[in-house]
Formats: sequence, structure tokens, C-alpha cells
Amino acid sequence: MEEQKTKILLVEDDTNLGFLLLEFLESNDFFVKLYRDGVSALKGFTSSAFDFCILDVMLPKMDGFTLAEEIRKINRKVPVIFLTARSMKEDKLKGFGIGIDDYVTKPFDEDELLFRIQSILSRVNPEESKESKLIYQLGRYIFDVQNQELKLNNESKRLTSKESKVLAILAKSKNNIVPREEIMEAVWGETDYFIGRSLDVFVSKLRKHLQAEPNIKIETIPTVGIILTIN
Repeated sequence: MEEQKTKILLVEDDTNLGFLLLEFLESNDFFVKLYRDGVSALKGFTSSAFDFCILDVMLPKMDGFTLAEEIRKINRKVPVIFLTARSMKEDKLKGFGIGIDDYVTKPFDEDELLFRIQSILSRVNPEESKESKLIYQLGRYIFDVQNQELKLNNESKRLTSKESKVLAILAKSKNNIVPREEIMEAVWGETDYFIGRSLDVFVSKLRKHLQAEPNIKIETIPTVGIILTIN
């Protein structure tokens, strides 16, 4: 089941660079679709919902400038970064005139690209960015949402992405019942019987992760929801 990750449209005709960027971005918890030319990328964009676009300028069939213009006609708000081997001032001005958000000249450092993506996303979704940096005190545990880390004294445990998301929702509403449907929608993007069973599995895992603190309880209220209680 596809997680609710930031969905990136990546358009790069260089096979090696395309796969390297695909693997790098996926390793940083993004969902990425890679296209080799502007025409297929535009078809992909019109048929799916993307949260971010990374476009090479020199593309076969349809160049990056034209592709960006077509994307802007469909969605004026989706962030766009250009990747290009050209650093001409005219190209940059043309790109910013179309309404792109940033311009990265090849060769570039992957970590720099990641920083630029995160910086743009934090401006586009300030509340989401703020939420990801939260640190919760859960009894004797320290829960670092962004790093998906649960600490107790000098020991730390890295949670999975879904474990962290479920715990963050419960921690945000601690001592209050959170409807099951609300959690499933936020973490899986949909609700059904099988996802409900998956949620139960993750709740059981979280109980084990927090079992060293007797003042913490995660209770399932039948037909209502789930509550994280801290005495």
C-alpha cells in the first residue's frame, strides 16, 4: 500500500542521473515517478496528483520550459525546480518568468537539492513542516517526530514511518479519543476493513515500544477510536 508521501514528478532523460535521483529521493521518504521526455511527463502529470516537480530543461519531444508552462496551466501552485547543465542568465529569467520556484545547475550536490526541496515545501506547507519538527514528552519517553525516534534515558529506538505517524496523531491528542477513520485517512489515505486491521497491528507495536513506561496506555475503544493516555 502506497504511503501518504510527498509525490514528486521527476523528468530527466539522462538514464544514470535519473535512476540516481530516483533512489536518492525515495531513500528520503518521497514517492517518485520518473519520466524520460516532456510529453510522457505531461501525460503523467495530468493523470495523477503530484505535490512537486523536478524538471530537466533539455528534454526530448517537449523541453522543460514548455512542460513547465503546461503544468502551470493545470496547477499554478505546485512547486517546480529546474535541473539544467546550462547556467545562462536568460534561461534563469525565462524559468522564473514561467513561475518556477528554483533553478539548480548541473553538476549539483544531492543534499543541496534535498535542502532546496524541503525549503520550498516548508513555505508551501508551513503547518506540516512545523508539525514534523515536534518533540513530545510521553511519560519518561521523548518522541522526536521528524527523526522518527523514541528515546528513554540513554536508549533510543527508530520507528517506522507508519509507526511514527500513528504515534504523532495520538500524541497530539493525548488523553483524547481519536476516531479510527481519522487515523487511517491521515496515514493510509483511505479507510477499509484491511487498513483497519493494519492499524490494529501498528497500535500493538506501539504498545510494545512504550511498555517500559507503566503510566502510558494506548486503548482501543470499540467502534469509536483510539486513545493515548498518560497518567
